[in-house]
Amino acid sequence: MTRWLKFLPAALALSGLWLSAVPAHAGVFDDDEARKAILDLRSKQAQTETMLRTRLQELADQVQQLQRGLLDLNSQNEQLRAEMARMRGQEEQMLRDLSEVQRKQKDIQVGVDERMRKFEPQPVSVDGKDFSADPEEKKLYDDAMASLRNGDFDKAAVGLQSLMKRYPSSGYTDSARYWLGNAQYGLRQYKDAIVTFKAFLAGAPEHVRAPEGWLAVANCQAEMKDNKSAKRTLEDLIKQFPKSEAAQAAKERLVSLK
Repeated sequence: MTRWLKFLPAALALSGLWLSAVPAHAGVFDDDEARKAILDLRSKQAQTETMLRTRLQELADQVQQLQRGLLDLNSQNEQLRAEMARMRGQEEQMLRDLSEVQRKQKDIQVGVDERMRKFEPQPVSVDGKDFSADPEEKKLYDDAMASLRNGDFDKAAVGLQSLMKRYPSSGYTDSARYWLGNAQYGLRQYKDAIVTFKAFLAGAPEHVRAPEGWLAVANCQAEMKDNKSAKRTLEDLIKQFPKSEAAQAAKERLVSLK
């Protein structure tokens, strides 16, 4: 409003100049007419001043409204910028959270895969026989064989028996029977060893260790002083597997039994 009031003096000055020009023509009118003209001019001047003030006030009000509008717009812009910054922060946090969740999911999946592998069948090759075995099944056999190699025949026998009981259809069964017979022989359980070796030979007559199984039976019989049965077993071994190393050992053993 102050800006527009600057123009008010100029407007009033113009009105004054207009009034000052009246006396130059006063001689044309009589006094009443002059007074009337002056009153009319003053009335018009007052109206003009009032109109100017009103217009200036309107303009000032419009300027204030514009200023308030600009202030509101600036405030809204600041709020919008703040909201956008907050949303960007939330988005960044969500991305970090998502990345952390994905990392944890990956770690969990790796852990699950590792645990699952512990239960998945594994390829095994024993005594020329290829098959799949459960991890626990394989562990039982490996532990029993480790005990047998260390001379712990009792622990080896328990482990092999447990293996055959828990996994009756195991691919280890034939080899487990053979080594169980050896563990029993080491424990001097000759009768049990003969039963185990004969079960081995009946179940796998063509097994790669079958010749050794026959020789082991003969050795058990000899330890029990049953030389007659031992000789017969050795002779059967030589007939069935004449080219085997066990057959050569059987020939030598027959000489010692005569």
